[in-house]
Amino acid sequence: MGKLQSKFRRRSDIYKVKEGETALVPQVVQYEPAHTDAINCVVSLTSDLCASGGHDQAVVVYDWKAGKLCKSFPGHSREITKLCCLKGSSFIFSASRDKMVLMWDLGRDTEPIQEFCGHELVVNGVAVSEDGTKLCTGSRDNSMCLWDIESGECLQRNTISRNLVTHVCWVPGSTSIVQTSEDKTIRVWDSRTWHVTNTFPAKQYIQTHCDISSNCYHLLSSSNGFGGQGCEATLWDLRQPGCKVAEYRGHLQTTACCVFVPPRPGCPALVASSSYDSSVKIWDQNTAACLYTLTLDGSGPLVSLAPCDSSSLLCASFNTGLHQLHLDQSTVPSLAEVARF
Repeated sequence: MGKLQSKFRRRSDIYKVKEGETALVPQVVQYEPAHTDAINCVVSLTSDLCASGGHDQAVVVYDWKAGKLCKSFPGHSREITKLCCLKGSSFIFSASRDKMVLMWDLGRDTEPIQEFCGHELVVNGVAVSEDGTKLCTGSRDNSMCLWDIESGECLQRNTISRNLVTHVCWVPGSTSIVQTSEDKTIRVWDSRTWHVTNTFPAKQYIQTHCDISSNCYHLLSSSNGFGGQGCEATLWDLRQPGCKVAEYRGHLQTTACCVFVPPRPGCPALVASSSYDSSVKIWDQNTAACLYTLTLDGSGPLVSLAPCDSSSLLCASFNTGLHQLHLDQSTVPSLAEVARF
């Protein structure tokens, strides 16, 4: 985990299209860096704004279309692990190794407007209910907590042995919450009872991340691994909990993030994944065929993806900042880096 490069140079690279063939990549625009160190997470806030966090302990809001830093929120005492936002609002929630979750308002000053304290170890999962009244957090302390956002009060806490939480998703329009864990399982929680309603069959490797499809029919999870062992993303049917639909195999190191690409009329459903092997892959959701691989040389682990629309993805890296990627969903999909910041 080297220090983030503070300055970038304009360049044109050559990358492989097919074995034995090469093509020039257009110049990658280099904007002012959002962070001064490795980045752990990025989320889309609006059609042109994103929020990111990492080792420099700041939550940064950036206009990725204009290439301009909008706001930086200091406040955590250790690195930021995860972020989430309440869609249609100016609220951002940040989880950290300092065992806290802080709530920020983009429209106000740089002080947190709420604190959620109670976990005993790093918080790795944070998700907000669709109505904006409840917050769910998960930690390496084996616990899942439900909070009242207005008061900051912990309403529910449930601890399960070995449930070292790695990620949390609130299923839109429902009372269900999905979480992945270092114990290799995926659990579905009911936010009304704060009990586990379903546990998926354990995978062979730690589950690092999860995402919910826009129609709420499917769940994606990703696995750690090495040397091509593990390293897959898995598609599950949420209507039949534990029913595995497809596996996406091809990364050579831990798959840190997997997301559903916003659907585009007339195009096949797509899935994107990013990995410690410095690559982002685009997959056909239904056939599990890998349609395109983009390798970002020198980036180090690519740990987080944020789809902004059907043609734009943001990717967080350890070494080279945030990457804006353009997805061409033509007959043969392709992915290209267009900017860094």
